[in-house]
Amino acid sequence: MPLAMILAALGSGGLIGLILAGLGAGGSILMTPLLVYGVGVGSAHAAVGTSAVAVTLNALVSLVGHARAGTVKWRCAGVFAVSGVVGAGIGAEAGKALDGRHLLLLFGLLMIGVGLSMLRPRRGEERADVRLTRTSAGQLLPRLIPIGFGTGLLAGFFGIGGGFLIVPGLIAATAMPMRNATGTSLVVVAALGATTATSYAVSGLVAWPLVAVLVLGGLGGAVLGLVGARYLAARRGLVERGFALLVITVGIYVAVMR
Repeated sequence: MPLAMILAALGSGGLIGLILAGLGAGGSILMTPLLVYGVGVGSAHAAVGTSAVAVTLNALVSLVGHARAGTVKWRCAGVFAVSGVVGAGIGAEAGKALDGRHLLLLFGLLMIGVGLSMLRPRRGEERADVRLTRTSAGQLLPRLIPIGFGTGLLAGFFGIGGGFLIVPGLIAATAMPMRNATGTSLVVVAALGATTATSYAVSGLVAWPLVAVLVLGGLGGAVLGLVGARYLAARRGLVERGFALLVITVGIYVAVMR
């Protein structure tokens, strides 16, 4: 592997690890474009498969810090993840069957849509004490299951962790605070990413040496993200708007340059 490619992969992994640890979402949507246009992976499908493996491992690393902080709603995460895994398996097979150029076009359009949705203000009362129990199951399960399945379908199709969909999905389904949705989303990101990664790995569409470099960079990024999480939380609105504009810009580039 050329030195330039290794350095680009380290930087890409570090950026994704930083975003996942700091925001709990959104980093994976940048991984495929980074691999194609930054690192130099020639196949869109190989970039998707490699991205799915790297994002899964980076999400697990970031999850450790959030679990220790007690921000993860494990039962909600479990239901959302199981529903999402079913959708991700279907989506991954559909994505592999699509032409690479068309896949990148749809990916770019998705990024633009996601970026615009991130700019919309959130409404609704937060419920910090929300828990999935026998009493609350009748209210929460009809929301968690379909939203989880739909998120998984998109995550599998595009080979992304889907955190940018999971966080608002969890909030819509349970009204949990952003802090809890951030930590909880990493469980689902890891589950959906693992499903997609397995599908692409079986088809031989994962560049394993590149995965190792991306994860190494992701470890460094995750450490920085966890250290700076409190700083980012105080300025979350500004950070999210800036990230949304970045996602829109990259999405336009991907759609035009595919």
